[in-house]
Amino acid sequence: MSKTQLTLDLEKTLYAYWEEQGAVAVEEVSLPEDAGIVDTLVLQTDGAEHTWRCFELKVTKSDFHSDAKLYPQVQAEIPAHIGVMTYRAFDAAALAASLVPVTVPGALTIVRPARHQELQISDSQLMAHFVSSLNREVQKAKRVEKGLAQYSDEQLLKELRKRSGDYDIYHPDNNLYDQFVAEVTDTTTAALQEEVDALTGELALLKLGLTGKEQS
Repeated sequence: MSKTQLTLDLEKTLYAYWEEQGAVAVEEVSLPEDAGIVDTLVLQTDGAEHTWRCFELKVTKSDFHSDAKLYPQVQAEIPAHIGVMTYRAFDAAALAASLVPVTVPGALTIVRPARHQELQISDSQLMAHFVSSLNREVQKAKRVEKGLAQYSDEQLLKELRKRSGDYDIYHPDNNLYDQFVAEVTDTTTAALQEEVDALTGELALLKLGLTGKEQS
């Protein structure tokens, strides 16, 4: 299931928050011994000491068991030893008017500190699964960086055909191939237009220069 924009914004803010604390965060970590999946696992080190923090990200009441006031609705259901942070998105107008670059979409507030607990899974097991999840994210980033260049023409055509089984001749927007061609065409047209505009500007300056010489 794809993530909502609110969930993505919350993840980005949480990552930035712990980065400022000198910690490392990774999402969707599968724990050993059928212990489930943690939405975000954070590792903070102090010499040889490790502090692990597990986060479950909830954006709706139904997701917890619709809105920014979720915590008051569910606080009675949260065990006392579980800490709580709430998220507040920055105002769009304030972001646009800010003279200082803002790199996160919102802010986190600790409304209830978490209590220290003994690990129910060994530190070595957590570390192994943490590193495995980090490696997964690295591989994803590498695939994004390489883009389509890593795939052969045959593979790309195969994927396009797979997604165009029910070609809709009357509604091109429904077809991935038509969307792809339209996007490439738009990008190419925009690039050519920029080049034409630049050449037109240079020609105008050249004409002005020639005119000035003739008058003198």
